[in-house]
Amino acid sequence: TNANLTNAILNNAILSGAILTNANLYLANLRGANLTNANLEGADLSGADLSDAILTNAILTGVTWSNTTCPDASITNTGC
Repeated sequence: TNANLTNAILNNAILSGAILTNANLYLANLRGANLTNANLEGADLSGADLSDAILTNAILTGVTWSNTTCPDASITNTGC
């Protein structure tokens, strides 16, 4: 909760069930990360790369999306 993970390299990380509420994930590399059942409520995913990430059942309420790369490699400002 409230973690500052700006520019973090978390590619292929297993974050299943992680509580990342209000985390700052600005420009984080989350390529291939497993975020199944993770709580990202209120997190900042601006500029983050979620290519090939698994977001099954992740809580994404209130997430900030800005120039974020989704699991399908599309870029979004509104959510993956």
